Amino acid sequence: MKPQTQALHTGYENDAFGAMAVPLYQTTAYDFGTAQTAANRFALKELGPIYTRLNNPTTEIFETRMSALEHGAGALAVASGQAAIFYAVANLASAGDTILVARKIYGGATTLLTHTLAQFGIKAKLFDSDDANDLESQIDDTTKAIFFESLSNPHISISDFDAITSVAKKYKIVTVCDNTVATPFLCRPLDLGVDVVVHSASKYISGQGLAIGGVMVEREKLNELLIDNPRYPQFNTPDKSYHGLVYATLPFPIYTLRARLSLIRDIGAAISPFNSWQLIQGLETLSVRIKTHSQSALEVAKYLNSHPKVSLVRYPGLKSDEHHEKLLRYFHTPLASGLIHVDLQSPELATKLANDTKLFSVVVNIGDSKSLITQPAATTHQQVPKEELAASGVTESTVRLSIGLEDPQDLIDDLASVLG
Repeated sequence: MKPQTQALHTGYENDAFGAMAVPLYQTTAYDFGTAQTAANRFALKELGPIYTRLNNPTTEIFETRMSALEHGAGALAVASGQAAIFYAVANLASAGDTILVARKIYGGATTLLTHTLAQFGIKAKLFDSDDANDLESQIDDTTKAIFFESLSNPHISISDFDAITSVAKKYKIVTVCDNTVATPFLCRPLDLGVDVVVHSASKYISGQGLAIGGVMVEREKLNELLIDNPRYPQFNTPDKSYHGLVYATLPFPIYTLRARLSLIRDIGAAISPFNSWQLIQGLETLSVRIKTHSQSALEVAKYLNSHPKVSLVRYPGLKSDEHHEKLLRYFHTPLASGLIHVDLQSPELATKLANDTKLFSVVVNIGDSKSLITQPAATTHQQVPKEELAASGVTESTVRLSIGLEDPQDLIDDLASVLG
């Protein structure tokens, strides 16, 4: 099936009542019927719902659709995009290990990966995902993951997939790519050699800012990289917390399985079934929305790119953008999502634009049906050290626009009312 059809049908056939909409199973627990069935499910002898922290029928449909859309082998939905990033890395690294993190990523992810995880003994090293020229030199025996974004937020740059995955394969290291901004309707990192994809589903997947959620998807045949790989003993040695279970012996996608049975079991950042249900509704219209977001963003970017009070516009959909060639190489469409990075002549003008526009709301979310504006240096990237912020291309004069579903001419008129 084509992606738009998968988003509407995969994982669900009308139930006994003929319900067209996916049912919401708003429950914490399940009646196993017999003690033997309960024992079999906990022992993985048969599959089925156990407890909603671990699995839920509504959430399972959302996971199945995300896996299909990303061309993956298995998925795990969690409480938020930040939880998805944490689980993705914690599934690979532990105290004493190192992860390689792209400089150009969402500020909250930078803080999580470089500061919070350091409290757990996991060290992060930064690399340039634009060309990855400094990636290989930083790899050693402790390196367990390489993390980057397909289309970075708020820098709006496209990573060099070929360079990153080539190095990762050489050293048998798992790559994790955040595909939140691009969505699988514009880019599928797993098809480009990436091992694991994560999303903040609260953004374009939700589409209206209604639900917090995250998801991680592993590629087909990731087991082959993990099994007997000395970098990842957690998949190849007995798990003492699960009666000596060795994940490498199981006939399932073991990356997401271990995250489900070990990490989400113990840490508990599980997604609400209601949020999964809302995200399923968002998926049904995502292909239509991301097209409109992208087409409108291109029109707005063209206007800003020609304005004398604008110092720089970063939007790969522009033919003049330094990442346009990579857009054509890595994305399966020339569309570039709805985010625009804009550097204005001064911080004061950036603040004025945020305050005085009428259609743009000052909000730190992205992917909403309504257009949003924020100054990353003062909000989403406030905790990032100034030297790291400057190296990533974000200044106090930067604004990030998330273009919604309004008519693009109305948005241009709104910006023009402030910029003149």
